[in-house]
Amino acid sequence: MFFRTDYLYDLDLQLREKAIKKFSEIKINNLKLFYNLDNRIIYNKSYSSGNTARILNKYNLNKDSIYFELSEKGTTIEQNALSSMLQRYKESGYKIAIDDFGIGVSGLKMLYFSEANIIKLDRFFISNINQDSKKKLFCSSIIEMAHIMGMQVIAEGIETIKEFYTCKDIGADFMQGYLIQLPTKEIEEINDIYTNISNLILDDKRFNNANFIDNKFIENIYPLDVNTSLYDLFLHFKKNTEHNFVPIIDEFGYFLGIINESDIKKISYSQYGLSLAQNKTYSSTLLKYIKPALSVEISWGIDQILELYNLKVNDSLGIFVTSSNKYKGFINLNSLLTLSYNRNIEIATNQNPLTRLPGNNQIEKFINNSFKNAHINITHIIYFDFNDFKPFNDIYGFRQGDRAILLFSELLQKRYPKESFIAHIGGDDFFVGLKDFNHNDIFELTSQVKEEFKNSVKNLYSNEDKSNEFIISKDRFNVTRKFNLLSVSCAIIEINPRSNISDFDTTLNILKKESKGSQEPIFRVL
Repeated sequence: MFFRTDYLYDLDLQLREKAIKKFSEIKINNLKLFYNLDNRIIYNKSYSSGNTARILNKYNLNKDSIYFELSEKGTTIEQNALSSMLQRYKESGYKIAIDDFGIGVSGLKMLYFSEANIIKLDRFFISNINQDSKKKLFCSSIIEMAHIMGMQVIAEGIETIKEFYTCKDIGADFMQGYLIQLPTKEIEEINDIYTNISNLILDDKRFNNANFIDNKFIENIYPLDVNTSLYDLFLHFKKNTEHNFVPIIDEFGYFLGIINESDIKKISYSQYGLSLAQNKTYSSTLLKYIKPALSVEISWGIDQILELYNLKVNDSLGIFVTSSNKYKGFINLNSLLTLSYNRNIEIATNQNPLTRLPGNNQIEKFINNSFKNAHINITHIIYFDFNDFKPFNDIYGFRQGDRAILLFSELLQKRYPKESFIAHIGGDDFFVGLKDFNHNDIFELTSQVKEEFKNSVKNLYSNEDKSNEFIISKDRFNVTRKFNLLSVSCAIIEINPRSNISDFDTTLNILKKESKGSQEPIFRVL
C-alpha cells in the first residue's frame, strides 16, 4: 500500500520533522543529527525538493546540522536509483553517511557510488576487536581506504576501554557506543563533554614522542569558512597565488575538504561571473565546490601518516593535518619526502642489519611501555632462542647460519598477527610482543611456530644429515658428539596490572633455562 499510495514518503517527512524539532532543543555547539533514510523511499515518485530545508529553517538550523544515513541493512538498493537520490541530496548541500557498513553484501559498491562523507563500521566488527586480529585488519583496511577517499569513519558499538583504544589506534575518527553514551530519549542526559572519554585520551601515553611530527613540517595555509561568499573566494585566489587550492573549514574549525581554483575558473572568467558571485542567493554556500582531501590526525604519528600517503594516488600534492578533526595545516610533498628519509634513517640505526627487524633499543621501549600501560593492556612477551646453533654454524658455515636466522625471521612475520611487535635481539635470539591476546591462543600459535621451524629448517641440511636427524660436531669443550637438528626454545611471560618490572629479568632468565629442556613453550604470569 505504501508504494502504491506514496504514504511512506509523507510518513518519513513527519518523522523527519519530529527528529529535527527535538534536535533543535539540544543546546550544544557543533552537534550533528544523523537521520536514517528508509531505503524504500528512493523509489518514491512524489519526491519534491526543499522539504528538509523548509523544516530546518522552521527550527533555525542549517544544512550542516544533518547527515542523511543510508543503511546496508534491509532493502537492497538499485545502483541507478541510489545515485540519483544521492545526487539530489548532495546538490542540495546535504552530507551523506553509510550506516552499518560491512554487514551487507554490497558495501564496497555502495561506498564507491555514494561518495559518502562518513561511514559507520557495524558493531559486529567492533565487538572484541582488541582480541580479534582479523577484525582489526579488516577495520584498519577500511579506515585507510575511507581516508584516502576523503571520508571519515565512526566505530559503532564501543563498549569497553580496550575496544576504544584499539579503534583509536587504527585511525577511527569518531566513536559511538555504550562506553560513551547509553541510548536515551532525555535531552538533559546528552553532554557536550564526556569526562570519562577525555580522561581515557589524557591517560593514553602509549605513543612514542619520537614518532610525532615536528611543527616545522606543517605549513599553515590559511583556510576559508564554508559560509564564505563565492565572491570572496575569487578574491582569495586572486590575492593568494602560491597555492591553487584552499582548505575549507566549518564554523567550529573542523576540516571539510578543499576547493580547487580550477573548479571555479569557469565561473570567475565568465562574462557575468563576478556579478553572480556577489549575488547572495546564488553563492550562499561553498559546499557544492568542496572536494575530499586526504587528511590525518597529528596524533597518528609519522609512521601511520607516511603509510597512508603511500597508498594515495600520485596526483596528491601533500596531506592535510588535523588535531581532533580541527584543521591544523598542510604537509607538502617535499616535507613528506624529508620526513620519510629522516624516519628511514632513524629506523635503520635501530634495527638488526641482517633481518631488518627492530633491535634492543625498541625492545627496551616496548617492555617499559608494557609495564607503564599494564592497567590498559595485558601484554605477552615471547623470547625465542635457537638450540644447537653453534655446531650448525661450525659444520655448514655462517652463510647458512644467516639463512636459518632469516628463515625464522620470515616465519615470525608470517605467522604472528600484523600488529605484533617482532624484534631481533641479536644472533639467534628473537623477541615477540603481543597486546590483548588470549594466553591459550598465544601458547598454541607459538607451539605451531616451533614445529614449523623445526620442519622447514631441515631443508638447510644435507640429505644424509636430514636422514640421520643429527649432525656430528665438537661442543664448547672440544668434545666430538651428536647434535640434534636446529630447533627453537621459547619462554612466554604475561605482563598484567599486578606485574612488577623489578622481577622481569630474574623471571626471564629462569624461564629461558627451563625452556631449553622443554618440548613446549614455557609460560609464566609475572
